[in-house]
Amino acid sequence: MEELEHTCPQPRTTLTEPAIFARETSCECRAPHEKLTVQQARLGTPVDRPVRVYADGIFDLFHSGHARALMQAKNLFPNSYLIVGVCSDELTHKYKGFTVMTEEERYEALRHCRYVDEVVRDAPWTLTQEFLEKHKIDFVAHDDIPYSSAGSEDVYKHIKEAGMFVPTQRTEGISTSDLITRIVRDYDVYARRNLQRGYTAKELNVSYINEKKYRLQNQVDRMKEKVRTVEEKSKHFVYRVEEKSHDLIQKWEEKSREFIGNFLELFGPDGTWKQMFQERSGRMIQAFSPGGSPSSSPPRDFSPSRSPSPPSRWAVPRTSPPSSPKGASASISSMSEGDEDEK
Repeated sequence: MEELEHTCPQPRTTLTEPAIFARETSCECRAPHEKLTVQQARLGTPVDRPVRVYADGIFDLFHSGHARALMQAKNLFPNSYLIVGVCSDELTHKYKGFTVMTEEERYEALRHCRYVDEVVRDAPWTLTQEFLEKHKIDFVAHDDIPYSSAGSEDVYKHIKEAGMFVPTQRTEGISTSDLITRIVRDYDVYARRNLQRGYTAKELNVSYINEKKYRLQNQVDRMKEKVRTVEEKSKHFVYRVEEKSHDLIQKWEEKSREFIGNFLELFGPDGTWKQMFQERSGRMIQAFSPGGSPSSSPPRDFSPSRSPSPPSRWAVPRTSPPSSPKGASASISSMSEGDEDEK
């Protein structure tokens, strides 16, 4: 029962904690660590016997290319446990060159990669049989390009010959060297950027003259930015004014058309005002016209020197001339009857 308690650690199922650092060996299973072939590993292994895959490197300026390589190594087999070896500053400076990040920073970067189950600090530059047995490594994952270093044409040659090498693919367009090249190429830009953010010339290893030059360039850039901002605001203001002017002109045209239409409706040839005027003129003419004597009555001339004679009892009342023969006969008969009465 005691032997069953000492088993190989299982791959991480949750990502709430960083990966562990390797001890003398992270696999404490007392049973013999049987060697696996690639075909056996791809078919799958028992849950308590994950395939132990090892990947090593410098991992300076940890980037997506590193992460993709580790993702491939983690997913080579259905049940895998990924161990990542990180070389120390001493070995790296000796065989490859100066690094941007310290070894502690590089260790921590790997611990927080989601695909990594375990990190080996101060990993060897060339893998030995002792190291492979110590960590019970089944396979080594790396890209297939021969890696010449430390006097060897390919430091993974003996691993490939032993059938323990499993290739991964490099990510084109991204590498630590590419990132450093970008920084060196645009050194002035980044130096000015950091001066602007509060770093001193001493911290940036910048001379006094270059510091003044960079600060002047920063001031010029700020002025250019202000000018661009003013230009953008001016363009926006002009656009708003044009928009408002267009709206005002459109509204003015609509109101003008409405006013002209109303004016013509009132004062035009057939307008309401003309009809009202004609109606009122007709009423006034009717009101002031005489009630009327016929137009055929002869005018009476009165001499101013002669005073009117007094009425005579024989005076015949003046009547309007008969308009017909019957009327004339009727008037004569009435006059004769009057004479008879007086007799």
